[in-house]
Amino acid sequence: MDPVEKRAIAKVSLRLVPFLMLCYFVAYLDRVNVGFAALTMNQDIGISATVFGTGAGIFFFSYFVFEVPSNLALERFGARKWIARIMLSWGILSGAMALVQGEYSFYAVRVLLGIAEAGFFPGIIFYLTLWFPAVYRGRIIGWFMAAIPLSSVIGAPVSGMLLGIHGLGGLAGWQWLFILEAAPAIVLAFVVWFYLTDRPADAHWLSPEERAWLQARLDAEVRQKESVHGLSVWQALFNPKVLALSLVYFGAVATNYGTAFWLPQIVKGFGLSNAGVGFVTAIPYLVGTIGMVLWSRHSDARLERKGHTVVAFLLAAAGIAGSTVFDDPTLKMVALSIGALGVFAVLPVFWTLPTAFLSGASAAAGIAVINSIGNLAGFFGPFAMGWLKDLTGSFSAGLLAIAGCAVMGLLIVLALGHDPSLEKAPAVHPAE
Repeated sequence: MDPVEKRAIAKVSLRLVPFLMLCYFVAYLDRVNVGFAALTMNQDIGISATVFGTGAGIFFFSYFVFEVPSNLALERFGARKWIARIMLSWGILSGAMALVQGEYSFYAVRVLLGIAEAGFFPGIIFYLTLWFPAVYRGRIIGWFMAAIPLSSVIGAPVSGMLLGIHGLGGLAGWQWLFILEAAPAIVLAFVVWFYLTDRPADAHWLSPEERAWLQARLDAEVRQKESVHGLSVWQALFNPKVLALSLVYFGAVATNYGTAFWLPQIVKGFGLSNAGVGFVTAIPYLVGTIGMVLWSRHSDARLERKGHTVVAFLLAAAGIAGSTVFDDPTLKMVALSIGALGVFAVLPVFWTLPTAFLSGASAAAGIAVINSIGNLAGFFGPFAMGWLKDLTGSFSAGLLAIAGCAVMGLLIVLALGHDPSLEKAPAVHPAE
């Protein structure tokens, strides 16, 4: 590796990745902490499993509608301003979940939360393409997305314990959970405004030589992509490969959220306390964190994406489906941990597929389309689990349904082509 390249990538990684992980950690925790709140909230406000599943998932409908406009706004106004706006609005609305009093207010706040958060995740994925050459993206996205399982490794025990402060100040434990876990997003909104740098050309914390090398390398990759594909924003929105990848991501998201929103209630069935539920629920996410980081690094080292995505989907389907076979809590958690390993290993490698052929504004649009369509599964997964639980009295049918979504994603990836040469842009030096 060129010494300038080594220094530039190290500095950018150290400055951006830990901070973006922290932001996504807070975002994901605020998105799924409703699963822990449900342990006491559902009874307090009188909602059924179907209503909870609908409300947990309805977030993703408004998220879907506002995703593409939000990501294009980020490309237009810059990450610093737009991500700060997103974090401030979602922090306020996440805290407002403490005010819900029944079915309709529950639905209303979840819809508004989806509008507020739309564009955050695809915006960060697009933002990373502005800073990291393709050969680094698997591991970088892997580290960034490790915030998903880490938010549960750390957040699950914390959420479980927060439920125990029931009655303080006249509020229920689930209300304190929403209020206290919303506060970091509001604080980080102001940090984002002053800390993030929109593009390498503005990075005065890089030396002129490092800044010039990074910009030249990224520009060379953009030219290579455009010489092969050259998609406009509108072409990216309706590109068949983009739409196919949207369905793949639908399968990944369904397996993720279908279990995430309901796992605390599955574990509660083992007869544990709320605090105990938090610690046991963290186990699959810890396994998923390790798998996500190691699998994405392995994918980068081999510069192989398709096979890595397929194998991860296969583990996800096998683990989730296999969990329905066991009544023993230990064996069930082993199976669910295998499923989590697959679910989380899929995510960072998957995102190298669209970013290999999309660039510029078309990347902002295409990534947003994939994420918005895929995240409709955030409604389907929790709703299917709740509806099938009410219908059958068991979580098994719902778990099999979302395992089937992982199989769907696997089959589409097998059918799609992927050109790894687009990720092998030559090192370009500014002096050339």
